Amino acid sequence: MLEQLTQYNDIGLFILRLAIAAIFIYHAMPKLQNAKGMAQMIGVPTGMILALGSMEFLSSVGLVLGIYIQLAALLLVIVMIGAIGMKVMKWGVPFAAMDKTGWEFDLILLAGSLALLLGGGGAIGI
Repeated sequence: MLEQLTQYNDIGLFILRLAIAAIFIYHAMPKLQNAKGMAQMIGVPTGMILALGSMEFLSSVGLVLGIYIQLAALLLVIVMIGAIGMKVMKWGVPFAAMDKTGWEFDLILLAGSLALLLGGGGAIGI
C-alpha cells in the first residue's frame, strides 16, 4: 500500500541521522565545556569525560555531513552500551520512571545508531 514511500529512503535516513546527531551534540557540549564538573558528578576521570564528549561530537558531525557514517554509528553504539550499562549496573536506574529519565531514552538512541551501523546512512551527504 505504501511501497511508493521507499523512494524517499535516503531522506528518511538523513532525518534519522540529523535527529541522532542533534541529541548527541546537545549531550556532548556540557562534557566538553565542563569536563571536570561532569567527571566529579559521575565519578570518572576528567579525561574520560573529554574523550566521551569528543567522540559524541565528532561522530555527530560525521552523521550530519555523511562522512564515515557507519564508523560514527559504531562509536555511538559503544557510547550507548556504556551509558545503559552505567544506568543499569552502577546507578540502578529503571527502564522507565516518572521522576527521572530511565534508560528507555538510551535504548532508542542505541537502536537508531545500530540501524545506521547495519544499514548505512543513505546517499545524502557531502
